[in-house]
Amino acid sequence: MPSPRTFPAVALLGLLVAPVLARAGDLYSFVDADGVVHFTNAPSDRRFRRVTRTSDVAGVYRTSPPPSTAAGTASGGGGASLAAKRALERYLAHVRAAAEKYKLPPALLLAVMAVESNFDARAVSEKGAMGLMQLMPGTAREMYVSDVYDPGQNIDGGARYLRILANQYSGDMVRTLAAYNAGPDAVRRAGDGVPDIPETREYVRKVVALYQSFKAGF
Repeated sequence: MPSPRTFPAVALLGLLVAPVLARAGDLYSFVDADGVVHFTNAPSDRRFRRVTRTSDVAGVYRTSPPPSTAAGTASGGGGASLAAKRALERYLAHVRAAAEKYKLPPALLLAVMAVESNFDARAVSEKGAMGLMQLMPGTAREMYVSDVYDPGQNIDGGARYLRILANQYSGDMVRTLAAYNAGPDAVRRAGDGVPDIPETREYVRKVVALYQSFKAGF
C-alpha cells in the first residue's frame, strides 16, 4: 500500500472524478463459470455487462430487494433516506471537504458512513472500529486521526484511506470497498478480487446500492 503521505498522479478510472461515477451505467459485472461474481467500473473483459439499476446489483448477488441498513431503506425514488438527509445537514461540510481533498464522490463517503456506522459518530464495533467511518486504531493512526470521535477528523481519515485504496486498485470502486472492509491482504488472497466472505460481499453490495441512491442528492 502506498504511503499515506503520497498520492500517485495516476489517471484513475471511475473513482477519481465524481462526475464520471455519477453517470448511469457506470458499474459492470459478470458471473464466471465457477459462479463467482465480478464487479468493476473499468471493464477489461468482454464478459462484463453494464449494471444500470440498483436492483441489478442486488440481483447479481441473488438477493431481491435493495439493501437496507440501520440508517433506513434507501428510497425507491432514488433520493437519500431520512437518516442520510439528517446526516447531510450535520456532516455535509466535512463530507464535501474530504471529497474535494481526496477527489472522491461525496455520495460514496455518505454511503460508506451509512453502512459503517449508521451516521453515529460515537459508534464502536465489536472489533474495535470507531466513529463514522469505523476506523480501526491502527488505521486511524496511519491516517493521522488523533480523535476518532471527532466527525471532521474521522471523515477525513476514512476518505484518506479510501483514496489510498483507490490508488492501489486503479480506481476500481468494488475492490476499493472490499479492501476497506476486509483489508488489502484479503483482496490479494482472493486473486485481487472480492473475497468470498459473506460479510464483505454484502458490505460491497450495500455500499454500491446506497451510493447509487445517494448520488441523486448531489
